[in-house]
Amino acid sequence: MNKKTVKDIDVQGKRALVRVDFNVPLSSRDPKDTHITVTDDGRIVAALPTINYLLDNGAALILCSHLGRPKSTDDHHLTMGPVAKRLSELLDRPVTKLDQVAGESVTTAVANMQPGDIILLENTRFEPGEKKNDPALAQALADLADIFVGDAFGTAHRAHASTEGAAKAIQAKGGAAVAGFLLGKEIAALGRAINDPPKPYVAIMGGAKISDKIQVIDNLLAIADRVLIGGGMANTFFKAQGLEIGTSLCEDEALPQAQKLMAEFGDQIFLPIDVRVADKFGADANYKDVPVGEIPADMMALDIGPATIEAFAGLLSDAKLVIWNGPMGVTEFPAFANGTEGIGQMLAGQVDGGTEVIIGGGDSAAAVKKLGLADKMSHVSTGGGASLELLEGKPLPGIIVLDDK
Repeated sequence: MNKKTVKDIDVQGKRALVRVDFNVPLSSRDPKDTHITVTDDGRIVAALPTINYLLDNGAALILCSHLGRPKSTDDHHLTMGPVAKRLSELLDRPVTKLDQVAGESVTTAVANMQPGDIILLENTRFEPGEKKNDPALAQALADLADIFVGDAFGTAHRAHASTEGAAKAIQAKGGAAVAGFLLGKEIAALGRAINDPPKPYVAIMGGAKISDKIQVIDNLLAIADRVLIGGGMANTFFKAQGLEIGTSLCEDEALPQAQKLMAEFGDQIFLPIDVRVADKFGADANYKDVPVGEIPADMMALDIGPATIEAFAGLLSDAKLVIWNGPMGVTEFPAFANGTEGIGQMLAGQVDGGTEVIIGGGDSAAAVKKLGLADKMSHVSTGGGASLELLEGKPLPGIIVLDDK
């Protein structure tokens, strides 16, 4: 994945179509609310290095992003207006938000742009052709610009009109399609974990469902020295071994796959040795820590236990590279966030000791941010689904399409 970045091309005087990830949380979902604001600008801030570099080097910017999952243009609460306002505040310069993704008004506005100008197109998913990678929409976007800059890792696994389609259309007319700094960081960090990992390499997999990550685990077992399993998915492995799991979450349809993995890679897979069980799924549940194999029939496992945290610490102690995807328990309830917090604090300390720690996006990224540990990790991915597909070994259309160095 040795792709060109914005630093590898001349952007002076060019109009750059920049696919950013401004899919940010908003203060309201009410279409009638006229005072919607961005409640977490982290993804906007993450794009600023690329935006500022292009501006400082004389480009005019046409930014595009999706926001939420609109069913139609009637979903006014998902307009890019609040995003444009916040971006303008962060940059301390005007950002012109347009009411369309493509069309005559967009073409006219872009034709009048000067270097340093910034336009933010309307929510790309207001266009039915976006998710279908419609060639007409891709061409309309490509016609606006001289170069394409991909900086939205969160959508890199989707072949959409504003990601793969527009990039190909710009290349077809002789323009460059390169990565921004954010996407470049993702490619470097996750690419290293797949192609050239330092050893020992330990992967931590958590979250609720094994079915979402079975291919990732399978792929990681071929390259990682150890894979530690926590979260709800551990229950499926317990049941695959014939252990009592009480009322715990379990994917019965994934039992054969869990059994197969244990049979083939049993010496590389490490499961919890104790769990925190509760009498119900709730913040006010009664709970206790029990050894695996002693889960009461009327209780459910909602977190890894203290002995497992200690055991996992030992398995991580000599790691040169750690990748973590998925929490160890039900982190929305404080009593069942101990495992995730314990692992997070441990990994933050290991970064100080020279271990490279990559957080694979999604719920695990949200967890380390909530714990205030994001800045202490080597890399926190901005794409949950994209990072999982990359770790599965799948090619990502939004990256493959970019120009090679």
